[in-house]
Amino acid sequence: MNSQNKKTPAPYDAEKSWRLHRRLVRVGQALMLGGVVVAATHWLAHLEAFEPGQPPGWMDLAAGYPMGGILLIFGAILAGRKRPTSNPRT
Repeated sequence: MNSQNKKTPAPYDAEKSWRLHRRLVRVGQALMLGGVVVAATHWLAHLEAFEPGQPPGWMDLAAGYPMGGILLIFGAILAGRKRPTSNPRT
């Protein structure tokens, strides 16, 4: 085999890793904020703050508290990422 055909792995770039980490954390925080807004809007709809009457059943099952909870959970997973270290193998 020719040793020139083997590809060497790219060196670890700590700055690139940090930028990706910060971007994912900010996306997670935005998702969490979106989940709070969805849940608060749904709660206000139940209090009839926007119009008289309760939200329809499909809204309760899909776009209400469950969607707010899912956004909060996914956002918390992204926002709770471990800080990157200088050694990519740890």
